[in-house]
Amino acid sequence: MVAAFTSISPHPLSSYLHHKFQPSLLAYSLSSTTESTNLSNRGKNSSTYGPLRIQNAATKPAKSPAEEDWKIKRQVLLEKKVRSVDVKEALRLQKENNFVILDVRPEAEFKEAHPAGAINVQIYRLIKEWTAWDIARRAAFAFFGIFQGTEENPEFIQSVESKLPKDAKIIVACSSGGTTRPTQNLPEGQQSRSFIAAYLLVLNGFKNVYHLDGGIYKWFKEDLPLESEE
Repeated sequence: MVAAFTSISPHPLSSYLHHKFQPSLLAYSLSSTTESTNLSNRGKNSSTYGPLRIQNAATKPAKSPAEEDWKIKRQVLLEKKVRSVDVKEALRLQKENNFVILDVRPEAEFKEAHPAGAINVQIYRLIKEWTAWDIARRAAFAFFGIFQGTEENPEFIQSVESKLPKDAKIIVACSSGGTTRPTQNLPEGQQSRSFIAAYLLVLNGFKNVYHLDGGIYKWFKEDLPLESEE
């Protein structure tokens, strides 16, 4: 007789759920442990239960740069002097100093409404592949009622490089913004998609990277210039 136990743990890149102005990307990984007297006869790298093949920790992909712990990313952002700017300051920099607002939200959200003059390169995209690992991630999303899981966009840097030179003055924006400022409840601040994008940009040689404090939500709230592609 075999007893199977499956646990679901939150992906380190995201800790809050999607909503209209602050969509986030909740990713989960499945780990499986089994108790059996016949373990020696089973494969050592994965376990199969019905139609779903689940990889164990030994065969999970290594962390990508975007998946590094927030503490590591925050330290790099501080060392590279990635400064947060208020939305009104961002608008002034855009108009007077040729700053570019890089909106890293999903393409559909960008098309619905975005800061006037912004460009879009999504930091995450819908999961496209159907490997055993991707199927397991989809199953974890479905468990929480999320049927369109997301993954890191592997072409993010390549897409940015095709649109902007390395010396471009960039203000990275997502829905909520996040913060590197410590608080009593968040001693390391709060990670966000825009900070993940800024981290990847400075790692890849972009020199003038800023961050939009309060995110696109704050831009909307302040009734600053918008554009739509719908």
